[in-house]
Amino acid sequence: MTSPPENSPEVNASELMEIGPLAKTDAPFPVVGIVASAGGLEAFTELIRHLPTDTGVAFVLIQHLSPDHESLLSEILGKVTEMPVHQVQDQMVVEPSQIYVIPPNTQMTLVDGIFHLAPRQKIQGRYVPGDVFFDSLAVDRGNKAIAVVLSGMDGDGAQGIKAIKEAGGVTFAQCEATARFDSMPNTAVATGSVDFVLPPHAIATELTKLSRSLVLQRSELIQSQIVQELPQPGNALETILALLRTTTGIDFTLYKPTTIARRIQRRLLLYKLESLEEYAQYLKQHPAEVQALYEEILIHVIPT
Repeated sequence: MTSPPENSPEVNASELMEIGPLAKTDAPFPVVGIVASAGGLEAFTELIRHLPTDTGVAFVLIQHLSPDHESLLSEILGKVTEMPVHQVQDQMVVEPSQIYVIPPNTQMTLVDGIFHLAPRQKIQGRYVPGDVFFDSLAVDRGNKAIAVVLSGMDGDGAQGIKAIKEAGGVTFAQCEATARFDSMPNTAVATGSVDFVLPPHAIATELTKLSRSLVLQRSELIQSQIVQELPQPGNALETILALLRTTTGIDFTLYKPTTIARRIQRRLLLYKLESLEEYAQYLKQHPAEVQALYEEILIHVIPT
């Protein structure tokens, strides 16, 4: 057995079996949370301009708004897309292929597919409506939670984007070259939890691909198959675990099957693969991905 990579966290069997809360896998459709501040409206408009109207995904914009002025976001966005655009009301039910906008002077959460509004309040001295929404989105949608951080001048969204990744979701940030104010997306990227760093139109392209992904549409079935499949000589799961064991020195057969399944399913989604067999082959051809999978599996072991 080889030694774990230098600077890797020390783990033991009891930790591997106990750590890793179960995330939802049965959400009916994905929800994309998008946080933006200064310069963000321009970026979001560019993003939704390139989205088809039938993605089957809900889009929720958490824009930093003046608490003293009525928002015109719904009217503005309605001019660039045929998707229905709503300013959220308390207890509103989220629906697919629609856009939702946070009202001024509020913070918003999503619980069991229902929006909940409350007066905004500071957390550790700052207003962070993006983090608040992302945290709730991670719980409500699990692996069907998607987070996007666009232009802005503070770090809102950075903490919440980590929660989305831990739940098995996919994360995006606007690239520095196109963000009018890059502090917000750059802070998100610095967490190490952002999967794609792209301009808005390219984010729209990737979101469209995700919405069509069979892995995402059949995530419950795929994760169930991974959990139920026993690692046996020659099968894909044994190949994946053997590559991890050879590279890291850790036997991940001791890890919770549900968490292993969630992590592998997320990697399938990122690389647009559709089966364990395809992913096992990908790992053989890309040794760096073995290390990436290892680090992602241990996401709950490493203290924040």
